Amino acid sequence: MNLKYFFWAVFFAMQLFNTTVSADEFKLTDLNGRQHALADYKGKWVLVNFWATWCPPCLEEIPDLLSLEEKHTDLIVIGVAMDYKSKKEVLDFAADNLMDYPLALGDDKTMLQFGNSEVLPTTNLYNPQGKLVKRFRGSISRAAVEKLLSGKP
Repeated sequence: MNLKYFFWAVFFAMQLFNTTVSADEFKLTDLNGRQHALADYKGKWVLVNFWATWCPPCLEEIPDLLSLEEKHTDLIVIGVAMDYKSKKEVLDFAADNLMDYPLALGDDKTMLQFGNSEVLPTTNLYNPQGKLVKRFRGSISRAAVEKLLSGKP
C-alpha cells in the first residue's frame, strides 16, 4: 500500500473514533424536558456524571456531587442515568437521594457523544471554556474535583 494512502486511512480512522465532545456537540434533554448543551454554559465548569441506580459507587458519590453543586456557583452538575428500567425508576431514585441537579436518561448513543466508556460511574469535567479537562472512570470525590476547579495540579 502506498504510504500516502496509509497515512490518510489512519488519519480518517482516528477522526472516526475521536468521539470526544466539542462545546457545540454536547446536547442532553433532562427529565423535565429542558435542553442542556455545553455551549450554553460558557464561563462555568460543567460536570457530567454517568451513573446507574444499581451502582454502589454511583450512590456513594451523590453526596459529593450535591456538595460540589451547592458550594460552587460556577459549577453545573448534570447526571445521566444509564441502564435503567423506566423513567419512574430514575425519578424515584433521584427523589430518594435528594438529587436536585438536572438528570437526563442516557443510552449507548448518549454515551458516545462523550467518548465511549464501559465503566459506571464515569464523569467528564469541562472547564469554563468548554474544554474537557478530566475524565474520571470510576468514583470521584469532592476533593479531586475541587483540586481541578482550583487549578492546582
